[in-house]
Amino acid sequence: MLYTCEMNEVTATSRHYVDRLFDPDPQKVLQGVIDMKNAVIGNNKQKANLIVLGAVPRLLYLLQQSSSSMELRTECAVVLGSLAMGTENNIKSLVDCHIIPALLQGLLSPDLVFIEACLRCLRTVFISPVTPVQLLYTDPTVIPHLMSLLSNSLRTQEYITQIFSHCCKTPEHQTILFNHGAIQNIAPLLISPSYKVRMQALKCFSVLAYENTQVSMTLVNVLVDGELLTQVFVKMMQRDQPIEMQLTAAKCLTYMCRASAIRTDDSCIVLKTLPCLVRMCSKEHLLEERVEGAETLAYLMEPDVELQRIASTTDHLVAMLADYFKYPSSVSAITDIKRLDHDLKHAHELRQAAFKLYASLGSNDEEIRKKVPSGLRLCLLM
Repeated sequence: MLYTCEMNEVTATSRHYVDRLFDPDPQKVLQGVIDMKNAVIGNNKQKANLIVLGAVPRLLYLLQQSSSSMELRTECAVVLGSLAMGTENNIKSLVDCHIIPALLQGLLSPDLVFIEACLRCLRTVFISPVTPVQLLYTDPTVIPHLMSLLSNSLRTQEYITQIFSHCCKTPEHQTILFNHGAIQNIAPLLISPSYKVRMQALKCFSVLAYENTQVSMTLVNVLVDGELLTQVFVKMMQRDQPIEMQLTAAKCLTYMCRASAIRTDDSCIVLKTLPCLVRMCSKEHLLEERVEGAETLAYLMEPDVELQRIASTTDHLVAMLADYFKYPSSVSAITDIKRLDHDLKHAHELRQAAFKLYASLGSNDEEIRKKVPSGLRLCLLM
């Protein structure tokens, strides 16, 4: 009974917020949207109620009306972005209401604050796994317009590059972005004063270069502030950089190497990329980082016996992989339930990554193969 009362109260409150969007007084509508914005922050139940009660079509209508003030249109975009930060069902509802075309149309506005609000919402929608990324490519004018907005502000740079990195899923997507100047437009962002911009630009290059010879061959000749792009990536792999940046830079160089744009005996691969990836396999790193490091390292050295030999003698890699089979640990089971849950979720990924790396290490050389079974036996005994 108490639960029903609470639900009725929440629903009534939500209906009140939606009703205010239809007030004939524009100032009351604006205040209603602002109040709605404050009400939905961190409140998934309220977000779901507002969506069910029809808030989204009305917010999109107000956002697209030329008669709406720029402040109102911006606040509508902010509320829609907050609704998008809820559940996957929220995202599906927003996409079904055609939020993406409406927000893309909003990017034609001359108002930078409104553009940033639209981009922020688009970013949130597109990074969801339930959003069809093809929606970004439906209108051929969208990608070139996004490229033209990159120089507007640090926020536009961060949001647009993040959209690109999440929506580049196929060779066709890579080609579209490449043909519209992604490399020359995004490369300068690698030396941005904003870490978020640098990181998103780096992620863009990793998805653009993956199994793409054309992109990789172009990247090796790119200069960023007078320095070759490969050297910029090498600097990003230095130990004093955040782990996320080190890993992503290593992935960029790995993909360029696998696309034959960089030789496997190049110093940036042998002396920088490979040691960086081996370092990521050590137990001092988070489980997710160790999985990503092992899988990328396996991919890097899979076709090259010399890289396999170097890796097999670097930082006791074979023995290091034995630790991948220790999760979940009995200590976590006793002392930390959250840690145990985390370990259980990643235990399979860790084992899979370790086996991939063992397979890659022993794929071409008998001497290395002799080391691998002993490592596996060690793992199975632990």
